[in-house]
Amino acid sequence: MEERLQKIIARAGVASRRAAEELILAGRVRVNGRVVTELGHRADRQKDRIEVDGKRLVSEAPVYVALHKPRNVVSTMRDPEGRPTVADYVRGAGARLYPVGRLDFATSGILLMTNDGDFANALLHPRGGVPKTYVLKVQGVMDDDDLKPWREGIRLEDGVTLPAEARLLRHEGDKTWIEVTLREGRNQQIRRMGEATGWPVMRLARTTFAGVTSEALRPGEWRALTVDELLQIRKAFGVPKRIRGAVLGASSGPVDHRRAAGLARSSARAPHRPAPEGAGPGARSRASAPPNARSRANAAAPSAPAAGAARPNVRSRANAAAPSAPAAGAARPNARSRANAAAPSAPAPPPARSARSDRSGTKPRAAETRAPRARGPGRR
Repeated sequence: MEERLQKIIARAGVASRRAAEELILAGRVRVNGRVVTELGHRADRQKDRIEVDGKRLVSEAPVYVALHKPRNVVSTMRDPEGRPTVADYVRGAGARLYPVGRLDFATSGILLMTNDGDFANALLHPRGGVPKTYVLKVQGVMDDDDLKPWREGIRLEDGVTLPAEARLLRHEGDKTWIEVTLREGRNQQIRRMGEATGWPVMRLARTTFAGVTSEALRPGEWRALTVDELLQIRKAFGVPKRIRGAVLGASSGPVDHRRAAGLARSSARAPHRPAPEGAGPGARSRASAPPNARSRANAAAPSAPAAGAARPNVRSRANAAAPSAPAAGAARPNARSRANAAAPSAPAPPPARSARSDRSGTKPRAAETRAPRARGPGRR
């Protein structure tokens, strides 16, 4: 399907549509090897080869994010005055996201962000009637009759507002908390409605947008929308057109990807701590054991000395509990036993002494200690 070239560039995450138009006018965009400088040029991203500064465009996977925007944060990608923006909170999303609509600088609450332009346009179009629920604190003690103008429509400088759903929540001294649901999105509409009716708004937060809530998200946290949420939005407003291939969150509940990424980086930087010397064999992990690790089978084997040819540098757990008897068989000299390191060394047996040496107390001669020579049949 053919689309405007600046729309294709923006969808690829290279730049916004306005910045993409500047790239086209500067002659930095090629379509099938030909430089294009016309803003009305159309192309098919599936069939045509589109390049920006010599690099071919690859469409990003669609990403749909719910951010709990804090207060005193601008709902733009960058701010000339240097104030914090919502882009600072979703840098770990893996795509270039932009907000679906805006929230005032002093207003907190749910804000959807995406790289799908059709999704954003459908939710922002006036005929869509997307519901947005706010909780606000106003100056003064209101009763239910004071909410009648909100429910019928209030005349502002840009016309009469659509009827809103409003209900009282509670009173807090000389302040009142109310909940208002709008189906239109004028600039600072809630605050202007409060000023027009004589109830100045002191605190304002958006709790729901298009059925997506800020529940379980603290200010500054974000999560990917779940499949169920996207299906519900598509059923009500027709977008997104395709869910397959999108970066999705878990259906079981919100996922704080920002915090999870921070924990992953912290665990990667944490040094490895070996098990203490007094810990048992189960305190050590198999993954951290050396190649010549001790076998668990040896720990359960009886404490008899190992027979046969033992492998070099292999330590038997059975030797740790076995007595200090010498190993039988042709054991190689490099075999080490834990028992040799822990058990006290037994004294060597004294040399054999003859009866004469025992009586005399003198050192035996070699002839007395030597074994008798075998005699053949011809010798006496």
